[in-house]
Amino acid sequence: MTTPTPQGTISLQTIAMPADTNWNGDIFGGWLVSQMDLAGAVAARRRAHGRITTIAIDSMVFHQPVKIGDVVSCYTEIERVGNTSMKIRITAWETADPCNVPRKLTEGLFTYVAIDEAGRPRAVPADTCPT
Repeated sequence: MTTPTPQGTISLQTIAMPADTNWNGDIFGGWLVSQMDLAGAVAARRRAHGRITTIAIDSMVFHQPVKIGDVVSCYTEIERVGNTSMKIRITAWETADPCNVPRKLTEGLFTYVAIDEAGRPRAVPADTCPT
């Protein structure tokens, strides 16, 4: 059996701090969702070559609690690009100790839409830099 490892591009890395805990002493799930949304936004903005907005969290699964001091690394993979939208799979891993196997914390599928300066949907350009 192979050990799962992070896939995709690292789009955000941060440390879980005491101010982010819930009543159980673990990191609040909303904080983790927020970090994942930021990571997805980084990937979506790069792919859309401009402004984007989150329109949906299509699925979300929490696998393990996040503890104070955990290094949370969010990896992104673009699963689908439509006319104006992008579906991005985001996985969060605990990666504090390079001598230990990364621990999968959560995963989700988020949808982002490319928007223009007025906030209206716009086409996602080809996967090359616009001239």
